[in-house]
Amino acid sequence: MDIFSYFKNHDIDTVDAAFYRTIGVWKSWYNSNVRKFHRYKVYRGNGTSINCNRYALGMAKKVCEDLADLLLNEKVTITVSDQATDGFVKRVLEDNAWGELGNEYQERKAALGTVAYVVYIRDGQADEAGNVTGGRIGINYVGAQDIFPTSWENRTVRECIFTFRKTHKRRKYVHFQYHRIEPLAGGTGKQYVIENTVVEDTSGSGTELTPEQWRMIPCFSGLAERLETHSDKPMFIIDRLNSVNNADDDTTNPMGVALFANGIDIVRSIDLKYDSYANEFSLGKKRLFVAPEFVTGVDGNAVFDPNDTVFYELPEDFFKNAESKEAIREVNMELRIEQHSRGITDDLNFLSMSCGFGTDRYRFENGSVKTATEVISVNSDMYRSLTKHELVLERVLVQLVRTIIRAGISTGVPGLQENAEVAVQFDDSIIEDKTAERQNDRQDVAMGAMGVDEYRAKWYGETLEEARKNLPEQFDDTEVIQ
Repeated sequence: MDIFSYFKNHDIDTVDAAFYRTIGVWKSWYNSNVRKFHRYKVYRGNGTSINCNRYALGMAKKVCEDLADLLLNEKVTITVSDQATDGFVKRVLEDNAWGELGNEYQERKAALGTVAYVVYIRDGQADEAGNVTGGRIGINYVGAQDIFPTSWENRTVRECIFTFRKTHKRRKYVHFQYHRIEPLAGGTGKQYVIENTVVEDTSGSGTELTPEQWRMIPCFSGLAERLETHSDKPMFIIDRLNSVNNADDDTTNPMGVALFANGIDIVRSIDLKYDSYANEFSLGKKRLFVAPEFVTGVDGNAVFDPNDTVFYELPEDFFKNAESKEAIREVNMELRIEQHSRGITDDLNFLSMSCGFGTDRYRFENGSVKTATEVISVNSDMYRSLTKHELVLERVLVQLVRTIIRAGISTGVPGLQENAEVAVQFDDSIIEDKTAERQNDRQDVAMGAMGVDEYRAKWYGETLEEARKNLPEQFDDTEVIQ
């Protein structure tokens, strides 16, 4: 079905449809499956052509993988100051496969510019007024192609529609989940409400189902038509790269851009050169041209294996007018390996700079891409780019944790502290000069310019409150760290 026709029929405004076509272009480059580029035709004369597939190095996906691994890996820690709340949050994240899907959706964010995390209550009971009790906390992970902001301010999405596609008994359905703000009864404030709609999309007609109809389908059996959150804070978190969206003429567009959005021409050039590199070995293989009288023996049997692609039978009397009368001619094509490798490496440097990784991160050696393994200098382009993206990601992770806590409180989980301090510690093991920085902090503690609790919070991934609790009982403020 045409999503935007559906929105138009329901008087819903969102980001222009042209931007979602651009997202489709990014996706095709991410998948190394661009129409009329990776799959193309070559004209062979006489009105005929042949279908060809271009070899691809897959660098659009590679840069997205690398950024995801740098931003969110197993060394990144999220800590809540209240112990009971911290344990609850960690259980929810584990139950929703955050360890795997968190990193995966950082890669998807880099590929398409935007992702979202929608917190919901699984197996809860909703009354007629839309109030939910009981249940478990779930997280829906949503890609850019299924995120449709309906109101935003300063790139902060206030209201949004998320689409989820399901298939049951070969019938296709689209679930529209609309998060919007409305006044509370009595005009005492505002709250978020979540409105659900299911549309059958088997034939592309977009037939809207009634709640009674969709509840007969197992994957929608517990779906309420309307839920009231009684909170003015959203149940969704939008996560995007910290880069200006220059892919849309609308400068207010709250969606992000792909990491390689401004380097597509470079990715194209890389794949062109890599395709030529791969074909160099196919077209440049050794060939032996043999006179026809030497193809068969005196008994008429073939001398050479007819399936051997090295030998080529020449036409009869081919050497009749030739200066050389050799019966077999060996041809060795010259392979331009060094020129191809140099060209690909240059493009890899251009792409690396375009994506904020600086130069010399990737090298093309022995037919494959090698990634630099050395640590990142604090003065490098990559370090500055990484810390820029971490600014957004830290806010996103804190919002996600607080949304999980609010959802837990609404289901009646005891002992949760909504205002507990949340600390995010990113992986700094790849950053150069951390040893020197830590030593400097020790000296600051020794001279009284930094507190021991501050030192512990910074280097042990604890909140300031936890750091104070974890200081040794016998600790004397006059002691220093050596």
